[in-house]
Amino acid sequence: MNMKAISLLEPWASLVAVGAKRIETRSWPTNYRGLLAIHASKSRRPMHMDLASGEPFRSALQPIRKVIEVRGENKIALRYHFGCVIAICRLVDCLYIGPTYLSEYYDGKTCGKKLPLPTGDELVFGNYTPGRFAWILKGVIRLPEPIPAKGWRRLWNWEVPEGVCLP
Repeated sequence: MNMKAISLLEPWASLVAVGAKRIETRSWPTNYRGLLAIHASKSRRPMHMDLASGEPFRSALQPIRKVIEVRGENKIALRYHFGCVIAICRLVDCLYIGPTYLSEYYDGKTCGKKLPLPTGDELVFGNYTPGRFAWILKGVIRLPEPIPAKGWRRLWNWEVPEGVCLP
C-alpha cells in the first residue's frame, strides 16, 4: 500500500501524533486531501528540544514521556522516534493564513468564508504568519510501534512495509 507522507521536525511530529496539534502550518499550499502519514524527521535540533521542555509543549507531550535511569537516579525523558512514521491522519483542508483569519484559497486568491485563527496551544504550536497555509488534520491515530522510513521534503509517497497492518 502506498500513501502520502510528510516529514515534521520534533517535537511537532509528536504533537500531531498525540493529538495536541491538529493544524500543520506550511509555507506552501496543497490540493491533496486524504490519508497522510506523519513522519518524524531524523534531524535533531537542540533548540527544538529546549523548546519542548517548556510549557505548553511539556504538558502536551506527556503521553510520550518515559522514566529512565541515569546514574542510579530516575529521570523523565521524552521518547521521540526520529526517522520513523509515528502516526496517520486525514488531511481534510488547506487554508490560507491571513492577518487575523484562515480562509479558503483558490487560484492564488482567498475566497469563501473566513474563520478565526486558532487560539491557545494550537496557536503556539504553529507558525501563523500571514501568507502561510494551515493544513487541517483529522482522525489522527498514533501508531503502536514506529515504522522506520526515509523522509523527504514536501509531500512524498510512503510505501507501507509488507506485513504492517495500519489501524
